[in-house]
Amino acid sequence: MEDLIAIQLLAQNATTQTPTVDLMLGGGLCHFLPQSHAQSCRGDNTDVWLAAQRSGFATLTSRREFDALSASSRLPLVGLFAPSHMAYEIDRNPSDQPSLAEMTQRALDILGKQSPDGFFLMVEGARIDMAGHDNDPAAHLRDIIEYWRTVNIVRQFVVTHPDTLVVSTSDHETGGLTLGIDPEYLWRPELLKPITKSAESLCAHLHKLRKSQSSDVSEFIFNTMLPEYLGIHNATDNEVEEIVRVLDNDKGHKRCKRTVGNVVSRRAHIGWSTGGHTGTDVGLYAFGHRADDFRGCMENTQLGRRLMQYLDVNPNEITKQLADIPTKQHAFVYRPHHDHD
Repeated sequence: MEDLIAIQLLAQNATTQTPTVDLMLGGGLCHFLPQSHAQSCRGDNTDVWLAAQRSGFATLTSRREFDALSASSRLPLVGLFAPSHMAYEIDRNPSDQPSLAEMTQRALDILGKQSPDGFFLMVEGARIDMAGHDNDPAAHLRDIIEYWRTVNIVRQFVVTHPDTLVVSTSDHETGGLTLGIDPEYLWRPELLKPITKSAESLCAHLHKLRKSQSSDVSEFIFNTMLPEYLGIHNATDNEVEEIVRVLDNDKGHKRCKRTVGNVVSRRAHIGWSTGGHTGTDVGLYAFGHRADDFRGCMENTQLGRRLMQYLDVNPNEITKQLADIPTKQHAFVYRPHHDHD
């Protein structure tokens, strides 16, 4: 699916011969590189990156190139700063990757200057969802805070451009997060403050240690990982053993990530009901021009129709075209306590 999306994002409109998108910033570079490339994750040898360059896209992959962007930078433009997902905010190296807020600010600067007739910009705090899948409260919190920073930047743009509407929502909740678990109705957010790495990055390192057999994994967890990266200085033998136990047969590190997340969550009195999505209602926020059109409780399809009315667009024809394109989709197989991402 991602391979196809990469082609569609950088394709030209068949009628106008203009790019489908003017600007795109984020991760996922591996889906744009041919299978023969060392960093590729495509299932074919299509070089989407080269095709984009030949069709006129300015392309960038480094922090240095991002920092050189200005409001006058040439469009169309695509910047991809990670082979796969962008790093969690808690793990992000500012020398390597821009933040969500920084990318949003740069996009608004460029589109605000070069789009006299207006523009549509979609910004996604995608890793909030992923941290929910991992039941990782610290990574979850830091990416939520980064999303707040991003929303504030967009609000400031709307204040100076009052004919602009911003709508913020999500497609679902993930993890079934609960603050305060039995038997005490309290939670301890202060325990998340000293955490400096995500469960994802820690589990990747644990699996590397386990594979190399160069050091004692239990010793590393007790003496380094828990106190230095998770702020736990009084770990129990059971907590260490719990993490070690899940390292075997751990495809994609899922069991490890949730176990590390739950060691932290139990201490902070945070509960999770699932590693998947929930059916709970999600927030809907609007600010700016005609924001009152988005008040109240809506079905998700209502929100889509309301946005189409606001933008005066009809996607029916392109939807029919997309529906006719065959894609590979893994079959859903039920198994108790399944790991669904």
